[in-house]
Formats: sequence, C-alpha cells, structure tokens
Amino acid sequence: QVQLVESGGGLVQSGGSLRLSCVFTGSISRMHVMGWYRQAPGKQRDLVARIVSDGRTDYADSVKGRFTISGDKTKNTVVLQMNSLKPEDTAVYYCYLNAAPGGSSVPRIYWGQGTQVTVSS
Repeated sequence: QVQLVESGGGLVQSGGSLRLSCVFTGSISRMHVMGWYRQAPGKQRDLVARIVSDGRTDYADSVKGRFTISGDKTKNTVVLQMNSLKPEDTAVYYCYLNAAPGGSSVPRIYWGQGTQVTVSS
C-alpha cells in the first residue's frame, strides 16, 4: 500500500525559511504527478507546487520566486523549499501523489497526513 510521510513543518518568523520533505513508501509502477497542496483555516485546499512526470514544474502565483519544488523518482521523495515566508503562507501543507500502484496501470491519488506551517509576523 502506498503511503506518504511528510516532515519539516513548524513555526518560523516572517522572512524565514522552511523545508518540507515527503517520502513515498510502497510499490509504485508509474508516477504521474507529485507535489504539495495547502489548506488554511476556513479555506479550500489549493495547489502550491507540483512536478509532472516529464519534469515540468508548476507553482501557484502566490509562491513563485519564493518556493522551489524538487523530486527524486528513484528515491520516491519530493521536497518543497520555502523561502521568504509570509504570514499568509500559514496553513497545513499536504504532500500529494498521482501514481499507479505496483501491479496496476490505473493511477490513484494519494495524500500525506499534513504538516503545519506557521509564519509569525
């Protein structure tokens, strides 16, 4: 069974940096997209950044130039480096994977348990 384990959240002052990591465990036959979403209190879950299988990356406009996503398919990891953090970046951050599990060609969506990022002003 595929599971996502996140780490790296915490409390940081405005202008600071944090690094989120996500490790995928279990058998994956084909990875399509991996990335990060976030959800602030009372708001919907929104895309932060993602990496598509061809290596292309997409970012939310609000984080462009400040966040960098990187992934290693051989190690089943995806990392989000967050710099110049702002109080409005405060949210629970969720790791996301769109992949076909081992033995299947049908992609599924997987989520991590979420990690809290709090940016103080």
